Amino acid sequence: MKKARVVNNNMICKVRMLAIKDAMELLSGKWKFHILGTLLQGEKLRFMDLLREVEGIGAKMLSKELQDMESNHLITRTVQDTKPVTVEYAVTEFGRTLEPIIDEIAKWGTAYRSALYAKS
Repeated sequence: MKKARVVNNNMICKVRMLAIKDAMELLSGKWKFHILGTLLQGEKLRFMDLLREVEGIGAKMLSKELQDMESNHLITRTVQDTKPVTVEYAVTEFGRTLEPIIDEIAKWGTAYRSALYAKS
């Protein structure tokens, strides 16, 4: 019985670690959380709006990250039939499932920053 429990725990651990690895690969990098957080606050935003809001990102990097997140079904890209053409980005329902995680990361970051400044 004990050996079965150890094997089962090892399988659960492997599945969990694989899930964490998948999530980190999907969300890794300097910009994805910032872009997602901005889109979650702004609903639908145009490329130039995102470029202004995500401080420090370049146009080429923003374009790459948006394409990556779109291919992973985290955001949608909608081309408006206007002159000139307008492109809007929004978080998908699947992407919205990250909102509580992003909120918790923001809370943790705030607490961490406060703790660091309190020690200085």
